[in-house]
Amino acid sequence: MIKKIYTDGSIEYSFLAELKKRAGDANDIVTASVAEILKNVKNEGDAAVARYSKQFDGTDQIRILNQDDFKQAYLSIDDDFRNALEVCAKNITRFHTLQKERLPESIYNRDDPSRIVGLSHLSLERVAVYVPGGTASYPSSVLMNVIPAKIAGVDQIIIVTPPAKNGSVNLDILAAAYIAGAHRAILVGGAHGLAAVGYGTETIARVDKIVGPGNIYVATAKRLLYGTCDIDMIAGPSEITIIADESDEPRLVAADMISQAEHDKLASAILLTNSKQLAENTATELMLQTKALPRRDIIFESLNNNSAIIVTSDLQEAVKLANYIAPEHLEILTNKPIELMSKIRNAGSMFIGKYSPEPLGDYYAGVNHVLPTNGTARFFSPLSVTSFMKTIQFVQYTSHALKDAAGTIMLVANREGFMGHANSIKVRLDMPSKEVSI
Repeated sequence: MIKKIYTDGSIEYSFLAELKKRAGDANDIVTASVAEILKNVKNEGDAAVARYSKQFDGTDQIRILNQDDFKQAYLSIDDDFRNALEVCAKNITRFHTLQKERLPESIYNRDDPSRIVGLSHLSLERVAVYVPGGTASYPSSVLMNVIPAKIAGVDQIIIVTPPAKNGSVNLDILAAAYIAGAHRAILVGGAHGLAAVGYGTETIARVDKIVGPGNIYVATAKRLLYGTCDIDMIAGPSEITIIADESDEPRLVAADMISQAEHDKLASAILLTNSKQLAENTATELMLQTKALPRRDIIFESLNNNSAIIVTSDLQEAVKLANYIAPEHLEILTNKPIELMSKIRNAGSMFIGKYSPEPLGDYYAGVNHVLPTNGTARFFSPLSVTSFMKTIQFVQYTSHALKDAAGTIMLVANREGFMGHANSIKVRLDMPSKEVSI
């Protein structure tokens, strides 16, 4: 069912290199189709959005919902689920508020009062959060994307989500939007919805950043819109890597692998272990547990095609492979997990110990579940409050400080052939000093 690989310094890396190809880039047909949609929305505005909405969403009405609509949905869902969302939101808020509290509003270097340089942290003005529609709804993703933006101080947080064919929208999504503090929802999906907020139309204001998951058309639209506005990341299929040893229970390891394999057929679950016995027993447990689950067809395909149990010579080799994989989720279930945790450099989110399974982070713990995938944890970070902020530098010198620096500046400017740069310094050297207080 699932591949078992015994490391030899080559075969495991060949498998992992092949695995990275599963996400792939959008093919030429998808890219051309999305580019055409973006171009038409940019040029035609609402007319193109309505046309594509009729084609893809089943309605040519561009509906915009507000916080009153969110509140109605919030009051209409069942009490147990509403309370569950509130608890999750509270934990997410607590974790992300700590991020904001530890971020200074301005950073100054005032060692010399005549020369001040600094950095100001500012929130973005408008952000769009894409929320997939269709048969599934993910209110947890609404919380994870909207709450950090709200804490960052974003002025307008707009949810972009496709309506159902009858024009309705999932109430769980709207309820989560109310709890998280979103301002509006635009019931337009897909590439045309992102084009609308990316470029702006007659009725839809353009945004500074687009975040949130979506299918290949949504991912391609985000990629093509990058530069017109910012984006969070290009998310690939979900993935988990688990480091375990002989002290672990196979049923726990298998359950955690399945928790990601059930996402979709391209999801990946990898076990790294120095125990041959754990490897064999986990493979057996994967088969037994998968058979009992409703999404077993998806799980079987994910485990067969994109997953593996890799038996390493020792735990140090397991750590080395984990850093090479740079997984979205990394569980360390060994007998002494903290010792290994300190050696991990590349992972989106780590789950330490037997009682910290990955779904804890998906919903409840408060850490963000919007994470880099497909090896991009080498250089990308989880979504956070700072994802919705930017910085502005500032410089303020006195006339005496500028005169001290003038020679160096003009020497470098002239050497680079920018005489105008040098002249902007030179014309100030003989001017009478009119200082502005610092």
